[in-house]
Amino acid sequence: MQAKRRASRYSKLFPMLFGWCAVLALPACTLQGTLIGAGATAGIAVVQERGTDDALDDLSTKLRLNAKLLEEDEALFADISTHVVEGRVLLLGVVSHPEDRLTAARLAWQTEGVVEVINEIHVESETSFSQASKDLYITTSLRTRLMGDQEVAAVNYSLETVRGTIYLLGIAQNKDELVRVISHARDISGVRNIVTHVKDKNDQTR
Repeated sequence: MQAKRRASRYSKLFPMLFGWCAVLALPACTLQGTLIGAGATAGIAVVQERGTDDALDDLSTKLRLNAKLLEEDEALFADISTHVVEGRVLLLGVVSHPEDRLTAARLAWQTEGVVEVINEIHVESETSFSQASKDLYITTSLRTRLMGDQEVAAVNYSLETVRGTIYLLGIAQNKDELVRVISHARDISGVRNIVTHVKDKNDQTR
């Protein structure tokens, strides 16, 4: 029965992925790539706190939201990144106008599957290449540290750095694990702030 439900979810997800490829006009987005992408999502979900079905639901939600952003404004799509865990959407990026920040939030709330919108989009006139490089360094460094820490289930965390601020989204095994994650983040040069939207799995009501 579970296998049939998963097959049904895949059958609904694949057309969406094909549509997404068409919207972006990416020649390299082939059937094989699509199958591998969905399969990778399912494989990762096996070791995540959220199961395969939830992971596929989140992927579907992310694709729908990204399609809305692209349809609204190509620049908006390019400037904003989206992270989705259990229907909770984290919006990140830097935009030039306050209206763009509000538009992104509106589109997120209008997207099927969204239960919460966390809007962490910054409004600034321009982004320097130097700062973007520093942010990438911080994000990469933290991911590497989390993956190397056997007491942290790194796969449960989605993270990104914007203007020296690390944003965390995901599900912690317990409070001690989250403390370790934050400690790793604080140790990285260039980090100005840490904003966590991580939930403790022990505090969640099912």
